Amino acid sequence: MSVTTTTLANGFRIVTEHMPGLQSASVGIWITAGGRNERSDQNGIAHFLEHMAFKGTQRRSALQIAEAIEDVGGYINAYTSREATAYYARVLGEDVSLAIDVIGDILRDPLLEQTEIELERHVILQEIGQALDTPDDVIFDWLQERAYPDQPLGRTILGLPEQVRSFSQDHLRDFIAEHYGADRMILAAAGAVDHAKIVRQAEALFGDMAAGPPATAETARFSGGEIRREKLLEQAHFALAFEGPDFRDPMIYTAQIYANALGGGMSSRLFQEVREKRGLCYTIFAQSGAYSDTGLMTIYAGTSDEQIADLAQLTIDEMRRAADDMSQAELARARAQMKAGLLIGLESPSNRAERLARMTQIWNRVPGIDEIVARIDGVDVSELRDFAEHMASKAGAALALYGPVADAPTLEALNERRAA
Repeated sequence: MSVTTTTLANGFRIVTEHMPGLQSASVGIWITAGGRNERSDQNGIAHFLEHMAFKGTQRRSALQIAEAIEDVGGYINAYTSREATAYYARVLGEDVSLAIDVIGDILRDPLLEQTEIELERHVILQEIGQALDTPDDVIFDWLQERAYPDQPLGRTILGLPEQVRSFSQDHLRDFIAEHYGADRMILAAAGAVDHAKIVRQAEALFGDMAAGPPATAETARFSGGEIRREKLLEQAHFALAFEGPDFRDPMIYTAQIYANALGGGMSSRLFQEVREKRGLCYTIFAQSGAYSDTGLMTIYAGTSDEQIADLAQLTIDEMRRAADDMSQAELARARAQMKAGLLIGLESPSNRAERLARMTQIWNRVPGIDEIVARIDGVDVSELRDFAEHMASKAGAALALYGPVADAPTLEALNERRAA
C-alpha cells in the first residue's frame, strides 16, 4: 500500500491510498474549517452548514442525494469538529466516482433554501437539547469552555440555541465564501481506488474553484478554572483537564502513552486503583487529545455523590504516584496498545481516509506507519516519568462537575493536593 498525493493549481489537494484485496472504498472531502474558525456571533454555523449541505442542490433533492448513494449500497455522512468539517461516503470501488460527484455537488452547489433552513434549524435545536440531556456528553463541552474561556476553541460545536435561531441563508453563504476555498479542501480516499482517475475527476469538479482568504483562527490560550453544576442525577460526573502537547509537538507520543498507562484500559492505573480495588466508579478513563496549537489531557469518571470526593482525591494521588514509579512494564503495555490500535484501525478504509486527510492538514504530508511506530517505540521510561511529573505539577487545570456534586472537592483543593 502506498500513499499518492496531487495538488491542483488552485491548491486543492488529493491524497489516496490503494488497499489491495478490498472491494470497497472510503472517500471524502475534509475542509480546514470548524468551530474554532467561527466568530462569536457565528458559533454553531459550521455545524449548521454541514447539515444544510445535504438538503438539496441544483441537480439533486435531499432525497435524491441519499438515494444516489444508498441505491448502490453505500453510506454517506458528515461531521464537524473544532478544526475541520468532513463530508464522506463508503461505497464499492466501482462507485467511487459517483460518491465524489455527490459530495462535490453538495459542496459546490447547495441550495440553502430558506424553508429547509427553518426545518433544519429545529432539528439542530433538538440535537442541542439531546446533548444537554446527556451528562457525559455535555460535561466535556463545559470542560472545554473552562480550559479555553472566551475564545473560539472553548465554544461548543453545536452552538447556543439563540445563535442557531438567528442563522440565515446569507450567514451560511458568507461562511462558505470565507472558509470553503479550494486550498482548504482535501479529497482523501482509501481502499479500492485509482489515484489517476480520482485526480481527473477532481480537476473537472474542483479545478475552477478559487482559493479562499488565508485561514485564520485565534491562537489557543489554555486558562483553566472550575465549573460546577448541581442537579439531581443518578451519577456525579467528574472531568479534569490539563494542557498537553499539540499535534506537531514531538511529546505528543509521550502524552498518548501516558494517557494509555494512566487510564486507557482495564489494566491502567486509574481503572485498577479506582474501580477494581476501591469500587468507586463504573467508568473512568484518561485520554490525550490534540489540536494544531494546543492539546488536552483529560480524565473522566462517573460515580455516586457519596464517593465523588474520594474518587477525585485518589485520581490526583495516582497522577502523583505515576511520576515516581511508572514502570517499564506499563510503558511496554501502553506502547503495544497504541501500536495495535493504530494498525488494527488502519485495516479499515474509513480510518485510512481519515488519517490521510488529517495528516495532510497537519503536516502537508502523510507520515509512514513505520515512522509513527518508531516514534512510539522511541519513548523511554525516563521520558514517561518526566511527563507524568509535568502533568502532576503543571500549573493550571480545568475542572467540570455535574450532578450531585455538592461534596466534590474544589479545583483549588485538588491543586493543593497535587502540590503537596
